Amino acid sequence: MADRPEEAAGKGVNKPSLSLHVPEPTYRPGDPVDFAHIVVPEAGAQARPDEACEAIETSDLCYDLIRVLGDDNKAHGPWDPKLDPDTLRTMLHNFAMTRAFDERMFRGQRQGKTSFYMKCTGEEATSISAAMALASDDMIFPSYRQ
Repeated sequence: MADRPEEAAGKGVNKPSLSLHVPEPTYRPGDPVDFAHIVVPEAGAQARPDEACEAIETSDLCYDLIRVLGDDNKAHGPWDPKLDPDTLRTMLHNFAMTRAFDERMFRGQRQGKTSFYMKCTGEEATSISAAMALASDDMIFPSYRQ
């Protein structure tokens, strides 16, 4: 005799029983931090694909660490953009300006002078490098990710 009505009717007998496995996390809050499992390649070791290649050819980059700066704090290998000192100074100025703007806007948001502001601390390179690649007549429409 079947234990369940659907088994008696011959329905659902080939479905596996449901189960839920919750994996044990490797680390818990308060545990000592250990990054020994992360392989850090030499600076410049990762190959840089051609910009015109098919997207599938870049899939390995999703799983690798692309290290550009070496222990000497200089860019190495094919990912080195070879920027001149004036461009680097302009970018550094933009970093500092972004940090100052961030702090001022965040204070205004905390004081209720503006309804919403999202800081970009630690992510400045994303917007500054993209903006530096634009031409003077390019248009950009930024928005906060959601």
